[in-house]
Amino acid sequence: MDGSESEEFFDVVDQDDRVVDRVARSEVHRRKLRHRAVHVFLFRQDGCLLIHKRTDTKEEFPSVWTSSCSGHVSAGENYDATAVRELWEELGVKSAVARLQKFAACDDTSHEFTVLYRCFSDAAVTPDPEEIAAIQWMPLDAIQAWMTESPDDFSPAFRLLFGWYLARD
Repeated sequence: MDGSESEEFFDVVDQDDRVVDRVARSEVHRRKLRHRAVHVFLFRQDGCLLIHKRTDTKEEFPSVWTSSCSGHVSAGENYDATAVRELWEELGVKSAVARLQKFAACDDTSHEFTVLYRCFSDAAVTPDPEEIAAIQWMPLDAIQAWMTESPDDFSPAFRLLFGWYLARD
């Protein structure tokens, strides 16, 4: 196999999030084409949010902290199915997810239309070691204080989504 046979494909979208093409992942990122992603905020019943540190092998934003889980929407897939899939693949958690907000593709989201979801579970998590170097369960105010002190410890997308989440109440 030459590598291209197993490469993932994404739907490339226009400024209104309408599919206009189907392109290989590497090309989408290299050319900074608009595509789709999801982020999930996983909360325990005690109100703590799970954040994870990306592995140092990640293509974008290695070794920074981000949402509980996140991922690209594959070609032909929808946002809702992707959120459930990513929660299972990255954390080993099966849970219903609630759609909170859709964010336009921009530099902070790496040109991804991004839908943020929230779910609650006290189930044990099993982080995928290919994606996740470390996890922490933290109260929102502790994350906010850390982010204020050291914003570069967090991915730009997480800073955007977390800021929106805190401001929405």
